[in-house]
This record gives sequence, structure tokens and C-alpha cells, in this order.
Amino acid sequence: MGSSRRRERPACPECGSSRMKRVMSSFAVVESESSRLASFDASKPRDESFYRDSRNVGLWAKKRAKEMGVDLGSKFDATVEKARSGKLIKEMI
Repeated sequence: MGSSRRRERPACPECGSSRMKRVMSSFAVVESESSRLASFDASKPRDESFYRDSRNVGLWAKKRAKEMGVDLGSKFDATVEKARSGKLIKEMI
């Protein structure tokens, strides 16, 4: 059953025009650590933006250790988290 009412187009609050377009805002996709690790290719070269993202600290070491079947342990994970947050550098100074 269709509606006989016509869809009303919203009007611009500034100029009153009804000729507007819907624009999608930008968005981000959240990835878990395990999915980032699974999709990370340690053999590919990285661009400068890769090194600016603090989430990438320790990613290469974790990936290589996983490929070799080595468990680096919770102490390594804690050190990586300190490095990602900047606390490791503060401790060294």
C-alpha cells in the first residue's frame, strides 16, 4: 500500500533552498589487535604514516614471533603498551 503523501524536501535554514544533497561524514573503522596482526604483512615496506601511528609500535615483532611460534610473554606486551602510550620514553629520560 503506497502513501499518497508526497515527500517533503527539507529546506536550508540559511537560504531556504530545498536543493540540498545528503553528504556522508567521514568515519573510522575500529580493528582489534588480533585482526590488525593477522592482516599485517611484515615483508612489505611501510610509508611514513605507518610510523606515525603509535598502534604500530611492536606490530612487526609480534607478527614475526607469531609466525615462528614464539610466545614473547606478558612482559613484552606490557613493554609494547608502554611504548605505544609514550610512557617508555619518559621512563628512559
